[in-house]
Amino acid sequence: MMIEVVKSKIHRVRVTEANIDYVGSITIDEDLMDACNLIENEKVQVVNVNNGERIETYVIKGNRGTGVICLNGPAARRAVVGDLVIIISYGSMDFEAAKSFKPAIVFPNDQNRLKP
Repeated sequence: MMIEVVKSKIHRVRVTEANIDYVGSITIDEDLMDACNLIENEKVQVVNVNNGERIETYVIKGNRGTGVICLNGPAARRAVVGDLVIIISYGSMDFEAAKSFKPAIVFPNDQNRLKP
């Protein structure tokens, strides 16, 4: 049996931009992407801690070291700059393998940078 499990999570980052005039997606600082094993175009769920919104979109690489978290296109209507969000990706795997799988989870600081 295959099940879906959390593969990657960026826990509580602040939205730094919202760009309605874009095709769609979420731009994420490449340092954060690397730290939690996200890749460009990967599907993610974005959960807004401030208003409870949950959306699905895909990842675009943001400039490394900038802390950028930018909701683009229609997603920009689901958050405002300063909102806290959790970004989650999921993967399918065999039930037995899932029992020992450890997701990549990062807890950035208040500036959306990796803690030393």
